[in-house]
Amino acid sequence: MTELTKRILVAVPAASIFISLAWMGGFYFNAVMALLAAGTIWEVGRLLKMSGRDLFLPVSYLIAGAIWVAVILPDPVLYVFVALLILATADAFISTKSEWSVKWLNTMLCAVYTTLGYYMAAAVRELGTGQDGFWLILALFLMIWGNDVFAYFGGKNFGRRKLAPHISPNKTWEGFWFGFLGAVTGATIAWFSVADFPLTFYQLLPAAIITSVTGPVGDLLESSMKRRADMKDSSSLLPGHGGLFDRFDAMILTAPFIYFYFTLFV
Repeated sequence: MTELTKRILVAVPAASIFISLAWMGGFYFNAVMALLAAGTIWEVGRLLKMSGRDLFLPVSYLIAGAIWVAVILPDPVLYVFVALLILATADAFISTKSEWSVKWLNTMLCAVYTTLGYYMAAAVRELGTGQDGFWLILALFLMIWGNDVFAYFGGKNFGRRKLAPHISPNKTWEGFWFGFLGAVTGATIAWFSVADFPLTFYQLLPAAIITSVTGPVGDLLESSMKRRADMKDSSSLLPGHGGLFDRFDAMILTAPFIYFYFTLFV
């Protein structure tokens, strides 16, 4: 069985389940996003440790949990928690050569970068009224998936010029530009899927452009971490795909940008 066949056999049912949970929204979608974030934090922490960059992994989970439930925390508790994080991070930046400062910055990277992507994806699902959020989150993932698929096949068949040879040798500029076409295709499918999509088509197109830039950058950031750790995949959880970080690296960076873009219109 080829790697592509494995990817398809896992991706199709996984995407169907994911879309069903997104349609349900609320607790179900938030719970899935939180679980995916927790699994990805473990993978990112593992990559950091394998590359010789130690961290306080339990503290990463504590920070991630606080981010996830921030909206229901009493204001005094939230303010104190944020103040402590700012003070600790400021001290880490000031004393960058100490062992504690390096571990703390790695801890923050693992917690904040990873969690915000999933948290913002869940926030996209809550935008608008009725099922507006479902169509918006569907658009987000169709753009990401379209970008990924078109970039893969475009690069495989037409790729000549390396995009970042020292980080990800298989990525090409030709694949990158094909990814733009894929993101626009995903946006178009989402827009035509419902008669009253929350955005106009011309409002949705810039989101495809944002996705086409942030998605590959997120992928390259993850590739850089794997290269430093001398690992092919972040884990072996998903046959043909690697780990959660491998599968959601583009979304983690893209979701915050798309959320704030969508809030301009919804």
